[in-house]
Amino acid sequence: MKNHSDEFSVERMANVLDVSRSGYYDWLGRIESERTRQRRLFDLEVKSVFTEGKGYYGRKRIRMGLALKGRKASSRRIVSSMIRQGLRAKYKRQYRVTTDSKHVHPVAVNLLNRNFTVDAPNMVLVSDITYLPSRSGWLYLTVFIDLFSRMVVGYGASVRP
Repeated sequence: MKNHSDEFSVERMANVLDVSRSGYYDWLGRIESERTRQRRLFDLEVKSVFTEGKGYYGRKRIRMGLALKGRKASSRRIVSSMIRQGLRAKYKRQYRVTTDSKHVHPVAVNLLNRNFTVDAPNMVLVSDITYLPSRSGWLYLTVFIDLFSRMVVGYGASVRP
């Protein structure tokens, strides 16, 4: 109500929100309680540690950061402060190796040797495969392209649960 008092009358907002005008004015003149003040200061400390960690700090690291500043706090209190302020830690995805070049299986001969210029259509086709998660499992998609015209000449898809 305080933020919108320049747009709407207090009486109208009180009616819409089903609160009394006198209660609003009583709240407006009331001094901040000690508990609310402590909570606000704690929120500022949590936010400062969070921003020092560039948004990557979660509950545990914020707790350690507060401890380094001489402030003890429970994990539950830190989490409720983060929720109250809308702070969510970013996370880096773990690097995962997807290829294995050190195998004993035979390797196909490289016929193109990075020469991608072709003189006639339908002489050289290249393909690639990708996979996408779906509700019914992994969807594997293969596309075949003619190097002369760069047009898709075929594709194939299969689902593996």
